[in-house]
Amino acid sequence: MLSYLAHAQSTGALRGRIVSEEGDQLMGVTVMLAGTSKGINTDESGNFQLDNLSPGTHTLTASFVGYQTQQKTVTVKSGETLRHNFRLVSSTQQLETVSVIGRSEAKEVCRQAFNVTAIDATKLHNSTLDLSHALDRVSGVRVRESGGVGSNFNFSLNGFTGRQVKFFIDGIPMDNFGSSFQLNNIPINLAERVEVYKGVVPIWLGSDALGGAVNIVTGNRQRNYLDASYSYGSFNTHRTAVNAGVTTKSGFTVQLNAFQNYSNNNYWVTVDVADINTGEYFRNQRVRRFHDTYRNETIVATVGVVGKRFADKLLFGITLGQNRAEIQTGARMVSVFGDWYRRGNIVMPSVRYQKDNLLIKGLNVRLTGNFNLGQEQNVDTVYRRYNWFQQYKQYPGKGSERERSLYKFRNNNGLVTANVSYQISEKQALSINNVFNTFNRTGSDELNPTSANYEQPRVNTKNVLGIGYKYDYSERWNTSLFIKHFSQNNKYGITYNPSGTYGDVAYMTQKNGFNQLGYGIATSFFLQKNLQLKASFEKSYRLPETDELYGDLLNLEGNINLKPETSRNYNLGFSYLTNLAKVHRFSFAGNVLYRDAQGFIRPRLNNNQTKQVMDNLADVTNLGFDGEIRYSYRQFLTVGTNLTYQNLRNNTRYEDGYTTESPLFRDRIPNMPFLFGNADASLFLRNVGGQGNTLSVGYNLLYVHAYYLYWPSLGQDKLDIPEQLAHDVNLVYALAGGKYNIGFECKNVLDSKLYDNFSLQKPSRGFYVKLRYFVGK
Repeated sequence: MLSYLAHAQSTGALRGRIVSEEGDQLMGVTVMLAGTSKGINTDESGNFQLDNLSPGTHTLTASFVGYQTQQKTVTVKSGETLRHNFRLVSSTQQLETVSVIGRSEAKEVCRQAFNVTAIDATKLHNSTLDLSHALDRVSGVRVRESGGVGSNFNFSLNGFTGRQVKFFIDGIPMDNFGSSFQLNNIPINLAERVEVYKGVVPIWLGSDALGGAVNIVTGNRQRNYLDASYSYGSFNTHRTAVNAGVTTKSGFTVQLNAFQNYSNNNYWVTVDVADINTGEYFRNQRVRRFHDTYRNETIVATVGVVGKRFADKLLFGITLGQNRAEIQTGARMVSVFGDWYRRGNIVMPSVRYQKDNLLIKGLNVRLTGNFNLGQEQNVDTVYRRYNWFQQYKQYPGKGSERERSLYKFRNNNGLVTANVSYQISEKQALSINNVFNTFNRTGSDELNPTSANYEQPRVNTKNVLGIGYKYDYSERWNTSLFIKHFSQNNKYGITYNPSGTYGDVAYMTQKNGFNQLGYGIATSFFLQKNLQLKASFEKSYRLPETDELYGDLLNLEGNINLKPETSRNYNLGFSYLTNLAKVHRFSFAGNVLYRDAQGFIRPRLNNNQTKQVMDNLADVTNLGFDGEIRYSYRQFLTVGTNLTYQNLRNNTRYEDGYTTESPLFRDRIPNMPFLFGNADASLFLRNVGGQGNTLSVGYNLLYVHAYYLYWPSLGQDKLDIPEQLAHDVNLVYALAGGKYNIGFECKNVLDSKLYDNFSLQKPSRGFYVKLRYFVGK
């Protein structure tokens, strides 16, 4: 141990800058120490820095898509920081994998054996997109919203929806982040890239994801930078984002991420309206939404040290945020509200520790922990009934618009993750990952302060342990094997009638738990340098969530008897890249998938027919595909399109104890898009108005085929959600190499009527402008 510490104190460092033949800075170049796993990618200014290098002679390699790989031999001395620069020469060889201009880190992610798509978020930093809308452009993904900014949304990935898909930020599960830190209120500027794993999830993302996972990789590299932006647009929409970081030569680092969203969401909708006083009926009225304002403010601050002998990273953080959302409608637009709202906040301290080559070479350790002390509250105390003309009728007494409540609660949610990996040899690696989650809901309602219901336990612990093995046979072939153990323990108070007398209510505590074992394999093989084949299989489980077990005390009743749902996921895919005459680049990617899921958790009405309750009701199969084609010409033009088809079928032959076959057997799952896609095009004009300035023009098309609202075999009038076509255009002018940026956007150019869930209309045409300032090194 003393020998190891003495060695760690005598390390050196290496830094430099990488440019093209023309002297342009190159972002995303991969810089590696040959024969090791130590490496980094250059930042927006082409700079890189490698710390904690052992003294001696090393071979430094710089590689980038479209350029010849270069190597340099360097001699590192203890306590010194060397500087070596590269000037890369354009390559005449074929590119090795699917890429869009400048997507080096994303390229490395896509080379994994898993069915994964990586988005280079830096290319979208001048847009007003949040993370959910950026993901909506990925093949296999549909983000279905119930309205405008901050509205409820449902994330669908290859047929799996909602809680079946898990979200991570820098590999940390977002299960306990609360409503103030959600995918559709996080600006795209927070991320450097977003990884979408379809079906099989790698072991280091430890979670009970049934249908896939989304990992948001932030710009948390230790460097000095400032990225500030503000946008304003239709419906009084304001968005602000500030990302900044400072790292001193001694290794002290401070990072700040702050953002806010505000919108009145008063866009136009077309509805039928009945006069609240006379009852006169008016069809197809074009009116504005009027009670749908959303706002949130969030700040993430981190302080710590990097590059120390005891830690590559030791960071302490705090996440603070709040949100307030007015509720305009129920599940259908025939229900109109004018006073009901919800609010919440997040208070979450965190810690992160990372150390490579701990005690021995090849042993890497990562530990994280956080605890959310935030609150959520539903406020519904005004006894009124509204219509779309903003008329209302006031009623006497104590009542509400939906269900009278001032219930305020804390989920007291804690999370600890641990990942240990060991490089057994040059070709073999072993990893262990464990995620532990604890939950204890406490709350009260000042409208009913003596209710014993709120004192009943709602406690949950969940643990996912995974062990993985990776074998890199060669540069062309690698395989990963893994096994996961899922466990959960629940405690919940329920009501019963001890005497049988009306009104006699008592409580008893129930406990249950689950232990399940999952496993999987993923393999990748390059038939040629630019032709990759992938195959993967996983048996996975999704453990019941706390709201499903304990209810939300609003519209969802708890079901402590819920069992985990499980799925066998099969994936087969390919990617191919070629070019013509060195300047025309073509990429093709496709995946075929099959899902066989049992015990699907879905809602049904409770015994009183007043609330929903979740139950294990359905078995579902899905055979589908998704594909993408892209073309680029030099660094002037890029065009692409993707398409997804998913054939989700109800595989439940007998329901609710019936012995006759269900009429819904093999029906297509309703209210679920089965054919959809995107197309986009971007044009880049260099040195417009001055050296280093770039003017880009972009277009994006979203297409969703019509699909049934209810089960196709029920009823003669098969209501459907109509075909969707949405057109967006944008114009971005970047000055001084991207230091100053101005962006203009028009969303839903043709002002089409767009729907995602039932008859809930999405925003009408809107115009937006964004100003962004970036400086970094």
